Amino acid sequence: MGLDIFLAVLGGILLLVGTIGCIVPILPGSPLAWLGLLAAYFCQFCNFSLTTLIITGVAAAAVAVLDNIAPIYLTKKTGGSKAGSWGATIGLFVGLFIGPIGIIIGPFLGALIGELIHDSSNKNRALKSAGGAFLGFLIGTGMKLICCGFMIWIFVRSFFV
Repeated sequence: MGLDIFLAVLGGILLLVGTIGCIVPILPGSPLAWLGLLAAYFCQFCNFSLTTLIITGVAAAAVAVLDNIAPIYLTKKTGGSKAGSWGATIGLFVGLFIGPIGIIIGPFLGALIGELIHDSSNKNRALKSAGGAFLGFLIGTGMKLICCGFMIWIFVRSFFV
């Protein structure tokens, strides 16, 4: 009984930390949330299938990979450089200290500054590639939030089935 309570609480904590990791660039959001489901799977209070656990694990891995590819792909597609991608990441990190608005505009401003440092002669290209990096960030973050939200739904629902 004590182990079941521990696993359920651990699962819930990992799901919440994983959801926070969707926004905080240091934490791997969807893999942490999946570890929460894994812990809950071994708890007698939670009731979901091994198939559900495998499908969510594959989804978490796919989202983690796509989250890294989307910003790079969209930055390059819009004419950006690695400096723009790095700038978007640094902008997000700095934006975390500013608050919710910083999380939204930080990646865009970071990508723009990175592109301007890389090549200050073409401001239109820098603006376009900063937009691509920002769009990639939004897509990656959205995918992670949807994946983690679905895993939280499975976790909460498993107590009542």
